[in-house]
Amino acid sequence: MVDVIFASCVDYLVRTTAKSVSRAFEDANLVHDDHLREFKVTLSLVKAMLLDADQKQEHNHELQEWLRLSKRVLYDAEDVLDEFESETLRKQVVEAHATTKDKVGHFFSTSNPLVFRHRMAQQIKDVIKRLDKVAADRHKFGLQRIDVDRLVLHRRELTHSYVTDSNVIGREHDKERIIDLLMQQNPNDHDDISLSVIPIVGMGGLGKTTLAKFVFNDKSINMLFPLKMWACVSNDFDIKKLFIKIICSDSADPFFELSLNQLDLEQLQNQLTNKIADKKFFLVLDDVWNEDCVQWIELKNILELGAPGSKILVTTRSQTIASMMGTVPSHILEGLSQQHSFSLFVKWVFRKGEREKYPHLIKIGREILNKCSGVPLAVRTIVRLLFSKFEANEWIYVRDNELWNIPQEKDDIIHALKLSYDRMPSYLKQCFALFSLYPKDYKFHSFEVSSLWGALGLLDSPNKNLEDVANKYLYELQSRSFLHDFVNLGSASSFKIHDLVHDLACFVAKEECLFVNSHNQNIPDSVLHLSFAENTFLDKLLTTKSVHLRTILFPYVTVEANDETLLDTCVSKFKFLRILDLSSLACETLPRHIGKLKHLRYLSIRSNHNIKRLPDSICELHNLQVLKLDGCIELEELPKGLRKLTSLRLLEITTKQFVLPDNDIANLSSLTFLCIASSHNLESIFKGVKFPSLKSLSVFDCQRLKSLQMDVQIFPELETFIVEGCANLDLQMWRDHHEEQSSKLKLTYVHFSNLPQLVTLPQWLQETVNSLQTLVIKKCENLEMFPEWLLTLANVKTLAIINCPKLLSLPGNIHNLTSLENLRIHDCPELCRKYQACVGEFWPKISHIKDVVIGEP
Repeated sequence: MVDVIFASCVDYLVRTTAKSVSRAFEDANLVHDDHLREFKVTLSLVKAMLLDADQKQEHNHELQEWLRLSKRVLYDAEDVLDEFESETLRKQVVEAHATTKDKVGHFFSTSNPLVFRHRMAQQIKDVIKRLDKVAADRHKFGLQRIDVDRLVLHRRELTHSYVTDSNVIGREHDKERIIDLLMQQNPNDHDDISLSVIPIVGMGGLGKTTLAKFVFNDKSINMLFPLKMWACVSNDFDIKKLFIKIICSDSADPFFELSLNQLDLEQLQNQLTNKIADKKFFLVLDDVWNEDCVQWIELKNILELGAPGSKILVTTRSQTIASMMGTVPSHILEGLSQQHSFSLFVKWVFRKGEREKYPHLIKIGREILNKCSGVPLAVRTIVRLLFSKFEANEWIYVRDNELWNIPQEKDDIIHALKLSYDRMPSYLKQCFALFSLYPKDYKFHSFEVSSLWGALGLLDSPNKNLEDVANKYLYELQSRSFLHDFVNLGSASSFKIHDLVHDLACFVAKEECLFVNSHNQNIPDSVLHLSFAENTFLDKLLTTKSVHLRTILFPYVTVEANDETLLDTCVSKFKFLRILDLSSLACETLPRHIGKLKHLRYLSIRSNHNIKRLPDSICELHNLQVLKLDGCIELEELPKGLRKLTSLRLLEITTKQFVLPDNDIANLSSLTFLCIASSHNLESIFKGVKFPSLKSLSVFDCQRLKSLQMDVQIFPELETFIVEGCANLDLQMWRDHHEEQSSKLKLTYVHFSNLPQLVTLPQWLQETVNSLQTLVIKKCENLEMFPEWLLTLANVKTLAIINCPKLLSLPGNIHNLTSLENLRIHDCPELCRKYQACVGEFWPKISHIKDVVIGEP
């Protein structure tokens, strides 16, 4: 049943808001700030409860429809609240920048406070009426009140320790590695840690349990450990129940467990102590989800009473859990190779001797296996559909469908992965679902993700900046095995998601998110977020009935399209848009009424080679957080009034202007990321202005740029600095004649690329002695030397020097950079030759560096 907390919240919302609105709307003052704050808090709680309730309505179609209508009401309520906040922000900007004449004009316009409040009163009354209907309809489902903090989850079937070795394919190397760890003497026997815990970590369906069984039943393990025990932990880490499972694990008596249930915790603890005392045991704790270290320590304290050399093998989907429990580095389980996947597929889908009869199916089968991405459970899901079916059309149907569209049993791959999704907190569920808007194998960057999540209001950050919160969410998703190829770039990161994880994102978001491509063109009325694989599908926007769209974006810049009618439709029809990405359109202008998209947080027209001017009404988008104008090589000037964009956090610019409106940009008090690209007429930037909040500055392909002031007075919070392709820029020139600053730059990441004027590192970089962690120098053809003060950068973890042909040497004591973890030197012929020639002298000095590449990358 649906969590009745949702209904309780609806009741609360109806009750409290109705009182305030009915009272407030009887006079001219109407809605008070306190009521709006209450409205906002309640909506946030209601939405979180809806997300947690989604997992409980899969097989009840009437309940599904009720939830769909409930969500629609709540989203409309969010829009009403957002309109109030937008109006408040608009008034603040108007009062700060408008003349007396402007203020008089506003009084007689539709923005007049009395007109606005009257209109909003009607909208709130309508929302409350619909919420009342939703709350009343819930009674037909017989919902019962439960605790708001109680987590209701689908349970996975409990596992056992038996497996037939012949059914395990492609895990021999993993088995050998685990057994090697089990056979090693405990390296910590002489320390406080006397019990080795070996974690196996991987996403759902990879075969962690099968691998644990494979190890558990090996003969060498039987010889090594007199006592073997298996306990499937699953969702419940109740200590009493876990004690019982471990005690009963090697008993064949069905009544033994019943008798143990009559004992209290103290008696069970004594039973377990007697069982393991002075015995060398091997225990498998399978499918662990518990992140409470106190509960784990309570169990571990008892298990440590076993004999020295006892071992525990843990399987989990969470790296956080593995780090908490493990005493050795985790064994990260990867997918099967194509060869092993095919062997598994053939073994399961054909009876003995059948394979040779169907060579035409084998070819289709190999194509189907691409969907499985080496995940054994995905292979089994496919096999279940195809076993003893030999018609090519049935195999082609499976090949041409997304895995989440294929009928699933309760223990198939999507449902196995959904266990991990169900364990997510609500805030992560919302963010995760949006990955479905991107194609498979898409490479994500954290800046892009944080912009998207922030624009949709999914980052709860009362006291933190959005990027920090987004990074926290990404690390949580990585810990849960949802991200892979994760690369930490200091203040940023890049990653991909597994194809099957992408299928899961599509599965959980199919009512609200849609990636429109050649296989998926029907846009449901309930959709809120649309993404297009190609511009050829854009005509779908003209016919969609979903006027409540919040997102229109293009993950890839593809074929250019110039359809100003379509653009006008986007602006006039979808007035609740938060994200409008027009990156691949080649329109010559934007509609002047774009300023009416008062909810808009994200606007991109990047890589538009036709547009010359922008309407100044863009500066009426007071909620705008992201504005991307980079790659607009014909743009003659930036719109007037940029300083009105007080919410702007990210600004990317390409312009033909000779001088930037520095003061307007510097007055963007929320600006955190600034990128200036292909602005070929600029000779200098940022003279005499200050950027108090800027954390990232990138300058690309500005051919005439000669000077750029790197000063802590200008950039007091700057952490990331990237300069690339500026042929005339001399980074040394300005600071050579400037007084030394008492305060130091806070840069953590610096990247110089394709800078012919760079002969040595600029002196001001020495100011980053306490902060710099990553330094990348690339394609600097005239770089000849590094200064000796490079060795003072004590916190540098990554140093990359790529394609610098004139660089002959590094400072003699480079090994004194004791924090250095990654050293990359390649395409530097003389430098590489020097260090490769003195292997005996140089290499031992840098043996502490974890990752070293000198020579070919």
